[in-house]
Amino acid sequence: MRSSSSSKSSQNVVVLGATGSIGCSTLDVIRASKGAFTPFALTAHGRLDDLLKAAIETQPKFVVASDAAAAEAFNWSDLPSCTTLLTGTAGIQEVAAHSEADIIVSAIVGRAGLEGTFAAIEAGKRVALANKETLVVAGHLATKLAEQSGAEILPVDSEHSAIFQALMAGRTADVRKVILTASGGPFRKFTQQQLSAVTVDEALDHPTWKMGPKITVDSATMMNKALELIEAKWLFDLTVDQIDVVVHPQSIVHSIVEFVDGSMVAQMSPPDMRMPIQLAMTYPERTECPAKQLDLTTAFSLEFEPPDYERFPALKLGKEVAQRGGTCGAVLNAANEVAVQQFLEGKIRFVDIYRVCRHLLDEHPFESNPELTRLLELDAWAREESIKWITCCLRQAKDQACSNT
Repeated sequence: MRSSSSSKSSQNVVVLGATGSIGCSTLDVIRASKGAFTPFALTAHGRLDDLLKAAIETQPKFVVASDAAAAEAFNWSDLPSCTTLLTGTAGIQEVAAHSEADIIVSAIVGRAGLEGTFAAIEAGKRVALANKETLVVAGHLATKLAEQSGAEILPVDSEHSAIFQALMAGRTADVRKVILTASGGPFRKFTQQQLSAVTVDEALDHPTWKMGPKITVDSATMMNKALELIEAKWLFDLTVDQIDVVVHPQSIVHSIVEFVDGSMVAQMSPPDMRMPIQLAMTYPERTECPAKQLDLTTAFSLEFEPPDYERFPALKLGKEVAQRGGTCGAVLNAANEVAVQQFLEGKIRFVDIYRVCRHLLDEHPFESNPELTRLLELDAWAREESIKWITCCLRQAKDQACSNT
């Protein structure tokens, strides 16, 4: 892994997913960088109005609208003359691998982020990785490809950024375990009965982080932590037994590394994604950050408690998938994406998200060493089967309700 960035006075940054929460925070970092970073390309799937506004402000060389049909129907007349419009997945791959691009911020949510991230890795870029699904779905392939191409994969998730920083205090061989912290989400103290009645609005009301709807729901189910556990395995070459999760409601300590001598090194900062984003872009250097600073002269408390694996069984799925590897990550990710969307649309209950994921993992044709094409095939299969199973369950529930009247 390379340890220094280019000596150019300004680094060209590609923001994959520029209109999402991570993308917007990345643009904040670029604005505050005093010219150290230049927006080279911005991409989005929806919210093309926001993409156009960002392009007008930052004057990138490229904008990419991944939804080609929506791009064709959109009015681009105000697009700066210096900016070229590209469309579709091919456009994302083109800017991610462009010879003039230095840093690729991979901030597209979900499986949709894989193609751009893999293109950047194959091209040997520095990848500031917020798209955890790349490693959840295909960690064995992404890490191998990075070794071959010389690409850097630097974490943007606050927890993995914290581990990355804490590991600087010792040798990887001397690590006993890493401890991922979890806020616990809005339902940390809910009973199982209360969890069964959770509404969409309640699930989207996160106590400490401001995120997009999918990640916010993942935080509430603790599936986000399950995916992060899998991601940590690949990022830091850890065994599953070396990764623990603790609940830390204040979201100040972002993760902890415990060394074999019992020493623990933690990274602390306010819950603001601009800090890990900036570090992934500037490493090994550190510069002033627009994020709020932590004031230890102000009285506050830090709490830690073990997670409840019975009320939040997604964590068990994360450990299981990290242990088995192979095709499990692709299936878990696809099933979860479908289930979360079905919950957001009011079609299934909050607790049904886990049930969908459990069912698909049990039913899928497991393979231990799949290629990327096979993983994408299973991704499509899992999405289709998830919808079928949900539809079947809804029909059975309706029939049962009718028979009881």
